[in-house]
Amino acid sequence: MKLKPAKMLLIFLDETDREGDVPLYEAVVRRLAHLGVAGATVQAGIMGFGSTHRIHRKRLLGVSDDRPVTISVVETEERLLAALPEVRALVREGLIVMIEAKVLE
Repeated sequence: MKLKPAKMLLIFLDETDREGDVPLYEAVVRRLAHLGVAGATVQAGIMGFGSTHRIHRKRLLGVSDDRPVTISVVETEERLLAALPEVRALVREGLIVMIEAKVLE
């Protein structure tokens, strides 16, 4: 088994964030695909809070009051650094984190 160095980009948004007529998470994923990033996954959270300390959660009968959403991307550092200016232009609020990762080959 071989481990290849990589980076993981985590983008934390709210489910109701928008870019024009589409959800922001969709706009970000489409932009990443256009930029040639290897892949991205969107996960909807059950509950969370951010810098405002306002709790976001799934309510009764599955109705949301602005659930947290995370986009995960694993890619080379160079490719992520090249994509970051365009991602940052879309994500005006929200948290973007880049951490060390190892990809199993």
